[in-house]
Amino acid sequence: MHIAPEVREALDAGAPIVALESTIISHGLPRPRNLEAAREFEQIVRDAGAVPATIAVVDGVGRVGLDDAALERIAGEGVAKASVRDLPILRARRGTGATTVAGTVAIAAQAGIRVFATGGLGGVHQGATSSFDESADIPTLASHPVAVVCAGVKSVLDVGATLERMESLSVPVVGWRTDRFPLFWLSSSTHELDWRVETAEEVAAILREQDATRANAGLVVANPLPEDRQWDPIEHDAVVAQASAEAERDRIHGKAVTPYLLGRIVELSQGRSLEVNLDLVRSNIRLAAAIATAYAAR
Repeated sequence: MHIAPEVREALDAGAPIVALESTIISHGLPRPRNLEAAREFEQIVRDAGAVPATIAVVDGVGRVGLDDAALERIAGEGVAKASVRDLPILRARRGTGATTVAGTVAIAAQAGIRVFATGGLGGVHQGATSSFDESADIPTLASHPVAVVCAGVKSVLDVGATLERMESLSVPVVGWRTDRFPLFWLSSSTHELDWRVETAEEVAAILREQDATRANAGLVVANPLPEDRQWDPIEHDAVVAQASAEAERDRIHGKAVTPYLLGRIVELSQGRSLEVNLDLVRSNIRLAAAIATAYAAR
């Protein structure tokens, strides 16, 4: 593993750091918008007084913090999508891969980074009772002490089943100034949360208690977009239903499902879903930077 000098200095000084995933760059956004967004995301962290640590595997080496050349590599064609199970294969083959939420959490935990910002978590897919299709994000969070700031799970998933899995695996979930679990593009769902937090200092206090008890699990901080910035719910429901039906028709399965759905949803919405997606990622990064700053101020 290679830790960028800026990130290493921050780790040694106990300064605030925010981990960022790279799959959103390689597989989640269209080119060349993806590279522009990657640079913007890092700048948001810096503007908030924290250090960005975008994570990926480049030529077989886990990288914690990417220089501009590495960002350009990840934003290019032919980059593998790297979850936890893929990391040793990429290392052995000297491959290059963009890390998913699970892959990013695993490497961030190894580096000692406590706070991570993403768009939405993966989880239990529709029809998982027969397909057993479940993202590695949730079990990875159950065994790695990293707080993930997200806008809930992607609304194409079985949200209720995903929340049940997090409860079964003892992954704590708190709502950022909300009592209901957000639904990625939408600000709210019918799923109530047990715990609500109002300040970054409250979240930092939870992290310190986890540290004190050497808890293995991470923490999900569910951060909804304000209602006036969410995607139109009627259009959302119609577009997601059509994209899901097309994925079933085309027999898209496994880790290809989410990129397929997200790409098709962008097309069907004529880009409106993409703008909301970018907006919620920005919001999550700002909140993660505030939490990392509060956590560093011990």
